[in-house]
Amino acid sequence: MRIAIVGSTGLVGTEMLKVVDERIPNVSEIIPVASEKSIGKVITFRGKNVPVVGLKHGVLAKPNIALFSAGSSVSKEWAPLFAEAGAFVIDNSSFWRQHDTIPLIVPEVNGHILKADHKIIANPNCSTIQLVVGIAPLHKRYGIRRIVISTYQSVSGTGVKAVSQLYAERAGEKTEMAYPHPIDLNCIPHGGTFLESGYTTEEQKLIDETRKILNDSSIMISPTVVRVPVVGGHSESVNIEFESEFDMDEVFSLLRDAKGITIQDDPSHNVYPMPLYSKGKDDVFIGRIRRDPSQPRSLNLWIVSDNLRKGAATNAVQIAELIIERGWVGK
Repeated sequence: MRIAIVGSTGLVGTEMLKVVDERIPNVSEIIPVASEKSIGKVITFRGKNVPVVGLKHGVLAKPNIALFSAGSSVSKEWAPLFAEAGAFVIDNSSFWRQHDTIPLIVPEVNGHILKADHKIIANPNCSTIQLVVGIAPLHKRYGIRRIVISTYQSVSGTGVKAVSQLYAERAGEKTEMAYPHPIDLNCIPHGGTFLESGYTTEEQKLIDETRKILNDSSIMISPTVVRVPVVGGHSESVNIEFESEFDMDEVFSLLRDAKGITIQDDPSHNVYPMPLYSKGKDDVFIGRIRRDPSQPRSLNLWIVSDNLRKGAATNAVQIAELIIERGWVGK
């Protein structure tokens, strides 16, 4: 099986290579694809040095699956070309997510809607993925009426430039700024660009993508995105109002039995999810699970996940696994 990684030298692309190595055994050829400035660089995959190639070369190599993490403009132009060449394209950019004919997939939540003729598949935003993994089993049981969510997102979600800014500021060095303000020892309530509504593009993604994945446009969602001085791992404070009354024991049972969730909830022993300990893991971690006494039928959750793994690379590779398991690609 031939797998291309488009954007293979970036933070997410590098993580995609790791996750493919860990989870997909029968890779006959890995095709690292990147921009012209990276052509000729060498990546290592399963002990072999593999040269990075350009986009045209990547199409001509006719991969069975192409994992994209190279930005919206690249995905807009090149995803259809890879698909026409026979690849299943799994795209991590935002470009295809709200197209009516393009599925937006989180395997644990809506993997069942994926079909063999879906040649371009959208990978959701990192903060959306961990949110819907956490709330989907509760929505199925009780029906979600409203969500108020505040996210505390790490700098790796912005990219290499933001990680460099944080480390440089911490070392007292001058550097190119990824953010309009210092990020070390600071919190910036600004993710993406501001819209006329006063919300940001990152916040709007949480609204639109959550509704699409859960197939329920009636859910009311009020998000606030905050960038925090953490290198990796996104955290979310989530308040949910349900349509029907819930039982706390059943809530724990539903979350415990759901795929991809690990409960860490023992406050008496200081056990709760933290981004530091989510690093390198593929699960979504949920804790601080408690009833909201100020509002009927309402629940509070604290949700944490590695944004480069489950929030991007792992989810994309899990979609690839579905395609492989269903026999839609050759070996």
